Amino acid sequence: MLTAAKIHGFIFIALVILVLIDLYTYNGIRASLRKFSPRVKQISFWIYWLGNGTFILSVVVTSFAFNEMGGFHGLWYRVLAGTLFLLYVPKIFYLPFLLIEDVYRLVRILPAAIYKAVRKDKAAAVELFEGRRRFISNVGLFVASVPFTGIIYGVTKGKYNFKIHKADISFKDLPKEFDGLRITQISDIHSGSFSDREPIQHAVDLANQQGSDIIFFTGDLVNNRSDEMEPWIDIFKQLKAPMGVYSILGNHDYGDYVSWPSPEAKQANMEKLYDIHKQLGFKLMRNENTRIERKGAFIDLVGIENWGKGGFTKYGDFNKAVQGITPGSFKILLSHDPSQWDEQVINHPEKVHLTLSGHTHGAQFGVEMPGIKFSPIQFRYKHWAGLYAENERYIYVNRGLGFIGFPGRVGIWPEITVLTLHSA
Repeated sequence: MLTAAKIHGFIFIALVILVLIDLYTYNGIRASLRKFSPRVKQISFWIYWLGNGTFILSVVVTSFAFNEMGGFHGLWYRVLAGTLFLLYVPKIFYLPFLLIEDVYRLVRILPAAIYKAVRKDKAAAVELFEGRRRFISNVGLFVASVPFTGIIYGVTKGKYNFKIHKADISFKDLPKEFDGLRITQISDIHSGSFSDREPIQHAVDLANQQGSDIIFFTGDLVNNRSDEMEPWIDIFKQLKAPMGVYSILGNHDYGDYVSWPSPEAKQANMEKLYDIHKQLGFKLMRNENTRIERKGAFIDLVGIENWGKGGFTKYGDFNKAVQGITPGSFKILLSHDPSQWDEQVINHPEKVHLTLSGHTHGAQFGVEMPGIKFSPIQFRYKHWAGLYAENERYIYVNRGLGFIGFPGRVGIWPEITVLTLHSA
């Protein structure tokens, strides 16, 4: 268990690293300002160090009053997380340019500089450590400005830049009566992070406008507490589909990431969340299955509680969820964490044709464009966004509708998924 001393020790080490990054980065900025007036240099110095110093001081103060400020999902934490991204992600892009230049100068200039230093040419020795090519430094600053601008957009507009992702999937064993079945999937609402009603209403309107036959919600309705959803019930209860709206739980729905005064208080929170699903008109599935009927035919829908690889909660019981299911029937599985597909589903004797997941958010940060699809989350999850297929079994991982931690999205936009199933 992490003690307060260990947490503060970790924070201290992290802040030392950030200060070193600040110092190294400032040397590069100073090189770019070499030909500017002393007044401009002085203003730049104060802006740079006041901004970074205020952030570091805020982290120190917060570390001693963390719970009082709302913990990991409080407003103040989101402000700090956004500021951390804004201040240091651009520096990560900038540092390689400074490092390359320093290595180059050491390789090329070190012998001559030592010689000159031995001959008492102090100016040459100082140049070794303080000089940088303005061109390289300026290129680095330009490259760093791209993520800086992107993060500003991400925390102001990007987090509500809802995108419709569509895919058509053909199955040779899908009953012909279900040919053309249209599914809308949303995931990871994280209602505790919302503050603006207008874009959320727009997202729900977009989902309804897709005209799907059925809607699936694949977990994480809240960040931690059921009451986070209360201000948004009137909006999300507008989600409607002719064949119903079905839902499951995600890892954040269980309240495992906050301290409760008693087990009874935690259970009361869960009971309230179950009731909220009912108020929304969601048919919550907890390790169970049900039949979806159409034109006299049926498919089986399986809904499982959260099961995540590693340290994530494992409330899900796949074997229990498929009990009593018709052998050989066409199956759709709702499973919040895509790691379960790899670990339990893909090679299970009971074939699941299509699994719908969420959880990853695509890290809320990355690049998606024709020919390029990258996010840091791919080093943790093999299947992290979009459609994947293996052994005639498919999984679709939704990028999430909301956000958590970092209060924005950069490059990986909030998603509403529309899948159309075809009988091949």
